[in-house]
Amino acid sequence: MTRTDAGATVMHLRMPLGLRSLPKVLELLAEISPVTQALPPAAALVELRGALRYHGVPAVRLAERARVRALARLSVDLRIGLAPTWAIAATASAQAPEYGGTTVVEPDQVADFLAPLPVDALHGIGPVQASALTAYGIHSVGMLATLPLATLQRVLGGRAGRLAHDRARGIDPRPVTPKVLPLSAAVRHRFERQEMDGAAVRARLLDLVVQLAASLRTREQVARGLTLQLDFAAGTRWTTTLRLPEASAHDEDLRTAAYRLMNRAGLQRGRLVGLFVRAEDLVAAATASEQICFDRSREMRLRAEQAMDRANRRFGEGSVTPAALLHKAA
Repeated sequence: MTRTDAGATVMHLRMPLGLRSLPKVLELLAEISPVTQALPPAAALVELRGALRYHGVPAVRLAERARVRALARLSVDLRIGLAPTWAIAATASAQAPEYGGTTVVEPDQVADFLAPLPVDALHGIGPVQASALTAYGIHSVGMLATLPLATLQRVLGGRAGRLAHDRARGIDPRPVTPKVLPLSAAVRHRFERQEMDGAAVRARLLDLVVQLAASLRTREQVARGLTLQLDFAAGTRWTTTLRLPEASAHDEDLRTAAYRLMNRAGLQRGRLVGLFVRAEDLVAAATASEQICFDRSREMRLRAEQAMDRANRRFGEGSVTPAALLHKAA
């Protein structure tokens, strides 16, 4: 069933800075409605039905309020879709102006809004599915909506066909489920061939740690623990966790912890096929205590880390990396 009787009360927001701005945008959205769902890395979903009576204004005014506050407080211009359901709202937000704006789709406008859109503009239709549909001669959502369910299921498969069939008609019963940023973050690597503990494995472990730490800093979160999992050629796994002395998202701290975990494994002739590193018990960086540092060399390394983050944000992830990783480019 649809929820068109409730009006356009589902708000989908896209933000240009991804996880770097998501935590603060979520805090702002909580002022408007407690039913807010984080959709990392760069989106959020808000149910406004319960907030309408409290604020005493229409849903479109609340969407405008969210955008103005984000722009004024955070210098983040959101792209917002406001519609009766999740899928339509997400489709609408993608149609908003690239540098910020709001697209509103009222219940009686759903069919007219969806019909002229290309099939790949419908939320939930991926590139492979869009390619299959266009090869079949279906180029617009309006054409997609006219296909019988059985035909769509032959083209896309059972479950995917039913989802496309429903969403092309504006049907999406999924509720907005309050959800904050995840309490853990992980990275993994699979080796092309079996490896024994050595320089290549340690360099790959460092690479994973640098990726993980940069992700945490982008999200403005810090980890209180670190887990390392080693996958072996025989199909076995070895996993261990270390509690950090102080919550951190710094390369140096996570690298030290990761190497300590690796040393615990005591590898001799074990042949590795994969590494998995997970940051545990994440909290907002602003809420974590940090000891005063009197180590001049560490202070300089942390300043260098900040400079690396700025460079990577400007020129692309991986533009600046630790020298120990440069052998991978050779």
